Amino acid sequence: QVQLVESGGGLVQAGGSLRLSCAASGSIFSMNAMGWYRRAPGKQRELVATIISGSTTTYADSVKGRFTISRDNAKNTVILQMASLKPEDTAVYYCNARVVLTTILKEYTYWGQGTEVTVSS
Repeated sequence: QVQLVESGGGLVQAGGSLRLSCAASGSIFSMNAMGWYRRAPGKQRELVATIISGSTTTYADSVKGRFTISRDNAKNTVILQMASLKPEDTAVYYCNARVVLTTILKEYTYWGQGTEVTVSS
């Protein structure tokens, strides 16, 4: 099994910055992709950013140029650096990882528990 532990959420004023971190641990053979999703109040969960093993990144149009995703493969960690935050970025942010397990060599998808980001105007 794999555990994803997120940290770094909080309250920030519009225009400010926050850094989210997600560390994966457990029976990890390889991490095929890691990413961040978010669910704003009253809305469905949406993709924010992803990064695959080759360091290829994708971003939602709404965060391009403001958010940067990166990963530390040695530590099985993914970072979301958020800048120029807007009130509409307020949401619970969830870490996501596609992991191949050592025990079965099959890919599974895991989710973190979520970390809340609130941007005040």
